Amino acid sequence: MSGIDFSFRLEQDGFQLDAKAILPGSGITALFGRSGSGKTSLLRCIAGLEQAGTGHLRINNACWQDSTKDLFVPPHQRDLGYVFQEAALFPHLRVKGNLEYGWRRIPSAERKGNLTHICEILGIGELLQRYPHQLSGGEKQRVAVGRALLNSPKLLLMDEPMAALDRPRKAEIMPYLERLHAEADIPIIYVTHDLEELARIADHLALIENGHILRQGPLAKMFASIDLPIAQDEDAGAIIKTQITQHDDKFHLTHLNFCGGEILVSRIQRAVGEPLNIRIHARDVSLALQPPGESSILNVVQAVIAEMLDQGAGRIMVRLDAGGTPLLARITHKSQARLGLEVGMPVYAQIKSVAVSI
Repeated sequence: MSGIDFSFRLEQDGFQLDAKAILPGSGITALFGRSGSGKTSLLRCIAGLEQAGTGHLRINNACWQDSTKDLFVPPHQRDLGYVFQEAALFPHLRVKGNLEYGWRRIPSAERKGNLTHICEILGIGELLQRYPHQLSGGEKQRVAVGRALLNSPKLLLMDEPMAALDRPRKAEIMPYLERLHAEADIPIIYVTHDLEELARIADHLALIENGHILRQGPLAKMFASIDLPIAQDEDAGAIIKTQITQHDDKFHLTHLNFCGGEILVSRIQRAVGEPLNIRIHARDVSLALQPPGESSILNVVQAVIAEMLDQGAGRIMVRLDAGGTPLLARITHKSQARLGLEVGMPVYAQIKSVAVSI
């Protein structure tokens, strides 16, 4: 059976990891959870850096651990790459030497990538003759990713690779990770506690809480589930798959079409016909019972209230169905009472802002 099939039980310093799941055997799975939820412990078990007393691990039909058979493949024999929060490059080697460190040790017949292609994907070709101390934080992380990929892994683990970077450096590295997502032919498990990161690059989401996998599923479906902890986050919102239909050069706008209608965003440099994922925060959606009159808000979508959940502190999360596409709106108890909102009612969703993944 293909996929990443694991079950681990590990006791460590008063914390218990008891996690099991079958994750997709391709694409990027984001492992999301608050600090101390067990993300890194789980990743270390998958890498073999921690040995769970009870458990198993199978990666696309290759078995790396099975406690019932006394089988435990040590870390150095597992065909995986690991990118840590800190790049951990060899300071005495230039970038080229760091990249080739593992690559040289792999028989040529088993090498999956080549230096030129990896450098092109990650934009590090011009850095080859530099030493690590001559690189920015974002450049170091891109080199670390390249080094891991050149090990020809069957699985890539990334443990909050942007946690140590400031916002400008994160913005610098994100396009390269998105390209890696588009071109990688191996499964990637990406640990993060940043909703924006996972919204931009992940296909699948696994939520971990108190050492347990709470739930997992396709990213868009998980983001639209209002009973999950991520729906409590201030950045909660829905991810919508759209297609670029036209550019309005006069007003510097781009038209995006989805099954629930059309959305206008600031002009983006992508071709008509391209698919594009957008994210609409629940806090940026207001509801009305009648079509709104003249307003500066350009995006108004007809929808039906599918579900409502009281989040406490006077707030209600509303899941909307816009022609088969889920939207989220966070409103107050007073607004719900004043409008008499109930499940099944038709409404107009006014979208104040749209986050575009570029």
